Amino acid sequence: MGTLYLVATPIGNLEDITLRALRILRQVRLIAAEDTRQASKLLNRYDIQTPLTSYHEHSRRSKLPQLLTHLQEGDIALVSDAGTPLLNDPGYELVRAALEAGHTVSPIPGASAPIAALVASGLPTDAFLYLGYLPRKSTERRKFLAEIVDLPYTLIFLETPHRLLAALRDLEDALGDRQIAVGREMTKVHEEIFRGPLREANAHYSAHPPRGEITLVLAGCSTSKEPWSEEQLRGILMERRTQGLSPAQIASQLASESGWPRREIYRILADMEETGHHGSG
Repeated sequence: MGTLYLVATPIGNLEDITLRALRILRQVRLIAAEDTRQASKLLNRYDIQTPLTSYHEHSRRSKLPQLLTHLQEGDIALVSDAGTPLLNDPGYELVRAALEAGHTVSPIPGASAPIAALVASGLPTDAFLYLGYLPRKSTERRKFLAEIVDLPYTLIFLETPHRLLAALRDLEDALGDRQIAVGREMTKVHEEIFRGPLREANAHYSAHPPRGEITLVLAGCSTSKEPWSEEQLRGILMERRTQGLSPAQIASQLASESGWPRREIYRILADMEETGHHGSG
């Protein structure tokens, strides 16, 4: 019975491969790679001759029986396009099938873009939530963000360069002007980590259109500070109402600033609108 090794590979710098990973890649009978061209660069660099086969999003179901047959005969390794397999990459079904067939599944840890960005972000690392790519469309993205607005954990997302600005705008509108770290081209020659409030990140990337792989690390909803008094909250709400923002935008922004739940802010806003309306009649 063979072992399925889940081998983490570099996310940019080819030196970020462990000695154990190199040994395993040399010893297995087959390497299943999300992108064989990408994997070949690594194998050529370290003169590894192990046969390669593709295993990606579109071939994963058709390839599954073949890979299980290979596992009956010996060990195989799974590598993703970059980083740790199964994190936003195909592989879950293969792992489940291998376990059900009685094989050993062994992780070979190494590079991971979400973890690399998190530890360099300057944001809390004691509790975090990795959520993969943000939804592509703004309406879906805003709906998704509304569901996570009150979570206290540091949040990690992946994003593409052409969607980054729209994503940053939606993040600010939905979650308020929180602290963010934008990791771009991590471990590569042009690595950049922008750290600051969402509003400044928006301005920075409007002036400098981004390129390359992007990981976002965002502060969670702050619960540690003393919540504002209702009188203080109502005073700020009166100010924000004059700025032309929608009630949903105001409630989202103030949830992270005030320590009040978004729903409560929305209720007070509605009450103020009603009172104001009657008062002017």
